[in-house]
Amino acid sequence: MRESTTEHPPAFQLPRGLRNPHVQTVVSNLVRSRRRPNYARTRLDTADGDFIDLDLGPEPDDPTGVCLLLHGLEGSAHSGYMVCTSEALAAMGIQAVALNFRSCSGELNRLPRAYHSGDTGDIACALAWLSERFPGLPRAAVGFSLGGNALLNLLGRVGDDGGLAAAVVVSVPYDLAASATLLDAGPSRLYGRRFLRTLRDKAREKAARFPGRVPPEAARARSLREFDDLLTAPLHGFRDAADYYERCSSGQFVGSVTIPTLFIHAADDPLAPATSIPHDAIRLRPNLSLLLTEHGGHVGFLDRTLGAGGRGWLEQSIARYVSAALSAAGNAEGTRVVV
Repeated sequence: MRESTTEHPPAFQLPRGLRNPHVQTVVSNLVRSRRRPNYARTRLDTADGDFIDLDLGPEPDDPTGVCLLLHGLEGSAHSGYMVCTSEALAAMGIQAVALNFRSCSGELNRLPRAYHSGDTGDIACALAWLSERFPGLPRAAVGFSLGGNALLNLLGRVGDDGGLAAAVVVSVPYDLAASATLLDAGPSRLYGRRFLRTLRDKAREKAARFPGRVPPEAARARSLREFDDLLTAPLHGFRDAADYYERCSSGQFVGSVTIPTLFIHAADDPLAPATSIPHDAIRLRPNLSLLLTEHGGHVGFLDRTLGAGGRGWLEQSIARYVSAALSAAGNAEGTRVVV
């Protein structure tokens, strides 16, 4: 186990009038979505005959490291938080590479299966490619929401750090069942309906492409839990949604993470309840740090800096932590290769 030698980011300054977590979640997404990415795409063929698309952010003149970015449910490399984080990392001299989970890059994947909250194979595939493409550069990974849950599954459940020097996870649903309950009822059901819209569209197209393999009923699911029961679970080797949630909820794996990792979460997160944060596991591990803000919503953390330039407290906090961790890793190795 490696202790964290990184610096803690400055405190989140909540702007007046932006206390509501839904405002934080929605408005920050709208602000970040104005940023247009400057990406170069590369496609990797996977061992099972499918593909994943990686989008490389701006390449620094003298890169000090490389960082893999993982988006949330039904997001993509083009999601605003991915673009802004890529820019913040580039400004710190770090090459960002954004992974699009299967069927999220703008093209449906080849196989009936897609991606899920505990899927680690494609992350490992991307990390192996980073090792070959950027030899000698220390590596980190940042996961948002579902992407953070999947990353913790890799680091804790699988026990494979992929050669990573550090990680950051943001607004992670540590208890998938609890998050599914929030998304299927109450005020947060509006987010669930938005996710369902694109999930059902993909299910409809896959049911037509793979009759007998993808149940057409999934395209008519009325809740995320029902969708996971009908499609996500059986396609990915789980008995049902409850089995999937139990086996892939990342909270149970945090205590097994051995690399320096920063956990960023808002106490008022409307999609991933802060009550599911594994406080004890984080507190007992010197390599783990929790940055818990009172307000901020889900992947929100809207502040005046974000409103002015698209790279706010969240992006800067991630970039500073990653930069410090990669610098420490580079100094420990004694070498740095310029790509």
